[in-house]
Amino acid sequence: MVTSANQKSSSNQKSPSMEGDSCWEIRIPSQMSDGRREVESFVSRIEAWGVTHDESLALRHSLHEALVNAVRHGNGGDHSRHVRICYRFLGDDIVIEVEDEGLGFNRDLVADPTTDENRCRPGGRGLMMMDHFMNSVEYNDRGNCVTMRRTCKRR
Repeated sequence: MVTSANQKSSSNQKSPSMEGDSCWEIRIPSQMSDGRREVESFVSRIEAWGVTHDESLALRHSLHEALVNAVRHGNGGDHSRHVRICYRFLGDDIVIEVEDEGLGFNRDLVADPTTDENRCRPGGRGLMMMDHFMNSVEYNDRGNCVTMRRTCKRR
């Protein structure tokens, strides 16, 4: 189900206006094919909102990494589970939430991929990219929902 502003719909219809505080929410099956489709839909909306190319790339990568983590790690690749995606336009900020149905994780326990001992190990790079591209990245207490915020330059 998609929520646009305060209105619910069963399709991915765009809001007639992106000015003011607009919100889109969708719950998708835990599959990367669905995730990629939603990333493309998100990018279309933010480009229509007027973000610069650099902003669009940063937001695309951050949403994609959050979805990969939700599908692969949070939901463990279980296609019967779902991922909730919500994004809001608040002034010049874009706020993105991605929530999975998994048990959650503790961000502090993820190894730093830039240290010598972890450089060749998989893991942590997506979180590092999200931290790099976004102004803030926060996790709920359970660790199954990430909220990312970026102040954007618009054309």
